[in-house]
Amino acid sequence: MASSTLPLVFIVRRQNPKLLVPSKPTPHELKQLSDIDDQEGLRFQVPAIMFYKNNPSMEGKDPVSVIREALAKALVFYYPFAGRLVEGPNRKLSVDCTAEGVLFIEADANVEIHWLGDTVGPWCPYLEELLYDVPGSDGIVTRFSCGGFTFAIRLNHTMSDGSGLIQFLNTIAEFSQQPQTKITPSVPPIWQRHLLSARQPPSITCSHHEYDQALAGAAATTTTTTAKETTTIDRSFFFGPKEIRAIRNHLPHHHHSTTATTFELLTACIWQCRTRALCLAPDEIVRVSCKVNGRGNKHGLNLPPGYYGNVFTYPTAMTKAGMLSMLPLGYALELVKKAKAQVSEEYFRSVADLTVIKGRPLYTLEANKDYIVSDTTRAGFDKVDFGWGKPVFGGVPRATSLISVFVCFRDIRGGEDGIVVPICLPELVMDRFEQELKKMIQEPVEHPPNHKPISML
Repeated sequence: MASSTLPLVFIVRRQNPKLLVPSKPTPHELKQLSDIDDQEGLRFQVPAIMFYKNNPSMEGKDPVSVIREALAKALVFYYPFAGRLVEGPNRKLSVDCTAEGVLFIEADANVEIHWLGDTVGPWCPYLEELLYDVPGSDGIVTRFSCGGFTFAIRLNHTMSDGSGLIQFLNTIAEFSQQPQTKITPSVPPIWQRHLLSARQPPSITCSHHEYDQALAGAAATTTTTTAKETTTIDRSFFFGPKEIRAIRNHLPHHHHSTTATTFELLTACIWQCRTRALCLAPDEIVRVSCKVNGRGNKHGLNLPPGYYGNVFTYPTAMTKAGMLSMLPLGYALELVKKAKAQVSEEYFRSVADLTVIKGRPLYTLEANKDYIVSDTTRAGFDKVDFGWGKPVFGGVPRATSLISVFVCFRDIRGGEDGIVVPICLPELVMDRFEQELKKMIQEPVEHPPNHKPISML
């Protein structure tokens, strides 16, 4: 994405972080996380950021004050967020609900949001200034000189997934919009983490290639293969209706009678392009793990509305690098669809049991060979309204070398909306990845007779 002309110096002046506590007294108790929650692979801080334009109807309202007061009210109901994680026997995580509070930072930037132009989003060159990584920080509101602002939040992933975080953010939004009349959240939060705890006795009943090394007996501390020191770069790639149609045109005729979601299609495409760009040996095994949400009735977990813990797992597709690189896109797509289709209630129960049996192992993450994708395009980050309207961008803003998060993109200048996928790769690999991706979205494809590209889902 092209950037607009920006001032020579982008300055953010931050006040000192302050602990923000619930606005009313809350229970002091110890609450256990589920065995889906406290996996090793979720023990990190996940960031999210939302950009808001100035809204003349909010003239005189300070977003810092509005969000700070609403957050304190929301913490009354989500009081575990104001506590502290503690580790017990067998590395089991619990929350000590101490009401110590969350760190909150007030900040001001010396620019107007429209000066950022089409760099609003994961490609924003000033993300680090707006996220401001303070260990343990939970919220930072940065005002722009025009009246717009950003709200960035960090949350330990063991506490909630994207859906749970959105539920919390929407509660803050409700209290922001109705500070005098709102008494309780529209969706009351439900803890009940025992619903996704391991069975007694635990039993691994499904195949879990995402934990292959753990199942083979490797220690949790040795499951990650460290690559040689190399410089990686971050780039974000936009997929609008035109790009998605072009990718679908690479599918063979027999796919016309099947359904493939946009997430499945993009995952297959990016996995294939990434593998080609890495130039791995043909016999190397490569994997892609896709986040599958277990909420709703599809998988039979029957969790109560308002449950805000982690309700997802990462089924894995795997194949040889040579086959993935040489065969058509339809091959990669079938692998992705097959991996996702295996998820059921029993699959979730088996993951929880594996976590306990194998000592809460990390996912199998071998440098270059493994890749994780998560779809947040329907999570709702782009709809959270604190009174200033919907954000021009909302979502997880960046990738790691092993993880990409799909996010919605709304063009601030009225152009096409679509999906943005941040990618992190070594510089030379990134160049090759871009060339492979261009072949998928720009080159014309010759189709057999009677071929009609299926519509975008």
